[in-house]
Amino acid sequence: MAASSSFVPTVLLSLVLVLEVIVPRSEARPRAFFVFGDSLVDNGNNNYLQTVARANAPPYGIDYPTHRPTGRFSNGFNIPDFISQELGAESTMPYSSPDLTRENLLVGANFASAGVGILNDTGDHFMNIIKMHKQLENFKEYQQRMSSLIGISRTKRLVNEALILITVGGNDFVNNYFLVNSTARSRQYPLPDYVNFLISRYRKHLQKLYDLGGRRVIVTGTGPMGCAPAELAMRGKNGECSSELQRAAALYNPQLEQMIVELNSKIGTVIFIAANTALMHNDFITNPKAYGFDTSKVACCGQGPYNGMGLCLPISNLCPNRELHVFWDAFHPTEKTNKLVVQQIMSGSANYMNPINLSTVLAMDARPHS
Repeated sequence: MAASSSFVPTVLLSLVLVLEVIVPRSEARPRAFFVFGDSLVDNGNNNYLQTVARANAPPYGIDYPTHRPTGRFSNGFNIPDFISQELGAESTMPYSSPDLTRENLLVGANFASAGVGILNDTGDHFMNIIKMHKQLENFKEYQQRMSSLIGISRTKRLVNEALILITVGGNDFVNNYFLVNSTARSRQYPLPDYVNFLISRYRKHLQKLYDLGGRRVIVTGTGPMGCAPAELAMRGKNGECSSELQRAAALYNPQLEQMIVELNSKIGTVIFIAANTALMHNDFITNPKAYGFDTSKVACCGQGPYNGMGLCLPISNLCPNRELHVFWDAFHPTEKTNKLVVQQIMSGSANYMNPINLSTVLAMDARPHS
């Protein structure tokens, strides 16, 4: 009997060791992360497109670890990079990259494309950008690729457990409705009606994300668009933010948040989380000194008033210390600003993150399911 009783734990130990070799250790892998939207979150997809909406020349990327441009519209990391760091994961790669391998696909993917909006006609003048409907088609294609690698059920689980970020909407104003003094959309709709139209279209995109398996989706609003250096240079008066674009943001962001509440209510659980990025950025704009900035008006890189005219180029004015600027270029925040935004996404109160912040999401999802 003594021999047989010692045999049982030996067999069990051997079985455990064998299973550890056979069963993929997916539990140890950080959750996948998927990114959709525009230049605020594009990390290089547009580098592979014939478009003017690209950030593939210096001084973009000057503070990135490689000190080289990556396609991010930033001096360094952008918002998705900092979220990936919070997840304990590598940054997602652009879905357009030919270097996207099996291992990289397990991390997730970035589908975002600079210049796009909620509407299909937004950003047409940039040419060859990946519109929102195509980004969602690419997400479906991603799942097909993963299914062939790890199977349908594991792919479904990977997507259901993933975190998703979507940042889109600002271009529908600055690169559509307000692009010039009179646009097709501004002639078609008074501003309040245009906002309603945008919200109804956005709801369809979010519903599609849910239908494709998204179960944890952070949805950012627009920032205070009228306070970007480009708008101070073109539309502002005496350094004041553009009142028409500020009105647009004031109309749009509350309706977006309300639509998210309604969508969650319809589904019956919290899927979509509203990130009030307008309020986050407004903190830096109204009181930059409190966050260690010198200026929230002058971009670090550019030319003309507030460095807000044209693109950031090798010949542009370049500030010596990016830590002192809220804005990197005419429209996009610096790496430091992006990091501060992600800190609010992680731990912000209900004023900033409705109904819950990302730290709460991660804690909830880490609990074992009964």
